[in-house]
Amino acid sequence: MSTYRIIFMGTADFSVPTLKILHENQYDVLAVVTQPDRPKGRGRRLVSPLVKEVAGTLGYPVLQPHRIKEPWFVEKIIDLDPDIFVVVAYGHILPGSFLSIPRIGAINIHASLLPKYRGPAPVQWAIINREKETGVTTMWMDEGMDTGDILMSSKVPIRQDDTSGSLHRQLAEVGAHLLIETLTKLKSGNLIGKPQDKLGATYAPLLKKEDGRIDWSRDAKSLEAFIRGMNPWPGAFTILFGKRLKILKVKDLEKRAKEKPGTVLEGFPGDFNVATDRGILALKEVQLESAKRLPVKDFLRGCAVPAGTLLG
Repeated sequence: MSTYRIIFMGTADFSVPTLKILHENQYDVLAVVTQPDRPKGRGRRLVSPLVKEVAGTLGYPVLQPHRIKEPWFVEKIIDLDPDIFVVVAYGHILPGSFLSIPRIGAINIHASLLPKYRGPAPVQWAIINREKETGVTTMWMDEGMDTGDILMSSKVPIRQDDTSGSLHRQLAEVGAHLLIETLTKLKSGNLIGKPQDKLGATYAPLLKKEDGRIDWSRDAKSLEAFIRGMNPWPGAFTILFGKRLKILKVKDLEKRAKEKPGTVLEGFPGDFNVATDRGILALKEVQLESAKRLPVKDFLRGCAVPAGTLLG
């Protein structure tokens, strides 16, 4: 056996670099499994996952079951006779009966330094919690939520200007290369899984749209990290004149304010500064409900926000 026979499973864009690097390294990818096309936008047009489009350009067959336990799908995977599943941001927990199909096992790439930040939103929470570093882990999969034995990990520093979007992109590339290193070491017999430290485990729960609402009673430094962590999803927002105002970029002015948290402060033309519990945030890029994203100076030309306005 010159190379592993692999079933690749992924849905989010995070998984695409891994699929590409498997192709570049000439691994035998038997099929790509991704979630079904979903209706999106006002027209509810069906949109395919990016990984499906990439798989098509690389010449891989694509399978899109609605449920993992669908008989036709399970039979197809068994018939393909894989050595390994490679699972990257697929979007569903896989049952033990399914994980037992590959001859060697199922490897998952998770965007944190396990056991920290198990769960569906590790990148967002690492930024929100003002961590100095995060990383990527490869692990053997079991039926738990990111609880399998660790194979390898790679650390990545979190930069002061990182958003969850920029950090996701970086970790996706790091994870792709880490997988190839993991497969190479497995092949040579130089890699054994290590059980996770349960006492060090933390959880990164799924974020919903409403979780992005800004609580101005928090301090400026925490809010700056919160806004970066929520960008692009689910998006940090506040309420201005009864409408949702998404806040995409801010700067901590490292100054104190006497006004009530959430109050728009006096400033120079083009300034949109807001009081927090401790400190002042300068809004730099915003997007009003049903409008396009704009630098604050451009936004204020079309929507004056007087000092004393209270954001909610």
